[in-house]
Amino acid sequence: MAAGIVLSDRQRLDWLRLIRSDGIGPRSFRSLTNRFGGAGAALEALPALARQAGRDIRICPPAEAEREMDGLLRLGGRFIALGETDYPRPLQAIDSAPPLLALIGDATVLRQPAVALVGSRNASAAGLSLTRRLAGGIGEAGFAIVSGLARGIDTAAHEASLATGTVAVLAGGLDRIYPPQNGGLAARIATDGALVSEMPLGWEPRGRDFPRRNRIVSGLALGTVVVEAARRSGSLITARFANEQGRQVFAVPGSPLDPRAEGGNHLIREGATLCAAAAHVVEALQPMVGRPGEHFDPPRVLREEPVPEAEEPLWDELDLPDIDRPPRAAAQPAGPDRFSPPSPVADGAGAAGDLGRHLLGLLSVTPIALDELVRASGRPAREVGQALAELELAGAVLRHPGGGLSRGPG
Repeated sequence: MAAGIVLSDRQRLDWLRLIRSDGIGPRSFRSLTNRFGGAGAALEALPALARQAGRDIRICPPAEAEREMDGLLRLGGRFIALGETDYPRPLQAIDSAPPLLALIGDATVLRQPAVALVGSRNASAAGLSLTRRLAGGIGEAGFAIVSGLARGIDTAAHEASLATGTVAVLAGGLDRIYPPQNGGLAARIATDGALVSEMPLGWEPRGRDFPRRNRIVSGLALGTVVVEAARRSGSLITARFANEQGRQVFAVPGSPLDPRAEGGNHLIREGATLCAAAAHVVEALQPMVGRPGEHFDPPRVLREEPVPEAEEPLWDELDLPDIDRPPRAAAQPAGPDRFSPPSPVADGAGAAGDLGRHLLGLLSVTPIALDELVRASGRPAREVGQALAELELAGAVLRHPGGGLSRGPG
């Protein structure tokens, strides 16, 4: 692997102060550091930028950032910066990669190729048994197992892969294990694997922190396997993020009479790869391992379920001209790992206004690629994407396997 950047202690402190300041998320962090040439200069410019945006924001004081760094060190951890050698390459490839990742454990597990295993907190005995077999078999093939330390499927996946490499991604700070009953498992992972989080020490996880965590779970992995999941669940949010990140999505089928199988069955109908054994995952992902110039942008295979514009963003970022809007949760949180369905949207093109009508006029029953549609529309890609999200939700546009777009029925 090529050598990465090496931050000085002062630079690492500036990075932490910037990402811990109000209104700063992964995209605004990247935009500001690129614009001003570093986090230190961005911190100096931030007050004026906030005034221009009509915001009164709190900038993280140096002493507060130093306390967090010292606290993590006392826990046996450290911060890994985006671009450093130990920062996981697959995670670095996503557009919302955390600038800093807090780590307790063995960084070498982050350099293993990885597979995410996620599913229901209230898993069946059969689901737990299959998860253990999958995690064990995938681990023996040389892959680390990534999951979110939740009850049920996550716990089984971590326990079965302690010997081969496992990574637990926390929704809160590394000193706030959730759920608390997995504290013993977290301690074992810290010894034999890796605990990671982008959240500050002392942070108790809240509703929208779980989708944030889920994007890291999928971002660390070459592929995501959904074992058991309800139709509206955090596991399907992870699958959605995996699809958006260009990673392969696998799903275990189940009985249509079992609500815990609805999510996996739905994903298979939408184009996910059916998974009934570890070999199905290993055979699909092994060709990607160690490939020179490895990248993560294959054609998307799942038809996305777009998110209503009104839903809560994952970050409350400053609205600066060259900073993209933050991604939104795939559904409003109704509990730690359960999410409510999106609100319905009005009919067809009306949901997306004039641009929606223009896009519908360009589409036919024959699918075309998104970049072709953007080119034909003459509008910015971000505006087209937002309008398409509303049109898809209204059923006016269909997304096909491979990413093609066509008009919906009616």
